[in-house]
Amino acid sequence: MEILEFTYFAVPYIIAFYLAVLLFMRPPRTVVLASLLAGLLTGLINALVDLTAYYAHWWHYMLNGLILHVPLPFYITPVLVYGSIAYLLIWRFRTGRGHWFALLLLIGIPIFGIARDVLGIVTNTSYATWDSPLAGPIDAIMWVVMFYAGFWLFRRLVPPRQVESIAKS
Repeated sequence: MEILEFTYFAVPYIIAFYLAVLLFMRPPRTVVLASLLAGLLTGLINALVDLTAYYAHWWHYMLNGLILHVPLPFYITPVLVYGSIAYLLIWRFRTGRGHWFALLLLIGIPIFGIARDVLGIVTNTSYATWDSPLAGPIDAIMWVVMFYAGFWLFRRLVPPRQVESIAKS
């Protein structure tokens, strides 16, 4: 898939999905802005590591239409899905009976990203090609750093969620 087709066919659905999550969750405006900033940090770290990987010959993308040797429209997924939506869900389920789900997201998203990248390279279904034996460990470090850096920023900007309890009369 080329970059332009991804932009036309996938990006509108990613944005619509993000807006549907916001409509369903109805988080306060400060939480939405904090999650977007944290997601932006996640995507920015991803893009900078990909750019560094290109110039260091760790991996490169095999697509037409790259901007600065990276697929810029692809970073909407780390920004909105792996970043903002994940942080909103962690914020929503951090307290209460769904605490296990927040922990699952905190641990599972970096593991999923690493496994997806490695599996894509092994099965030759990825848009990237690893040029160095360092690519795997660097990719793993990138996922851990970008996700938890975004989560750290999110936690700094948003106070813990107050669980509303309904008093039984």
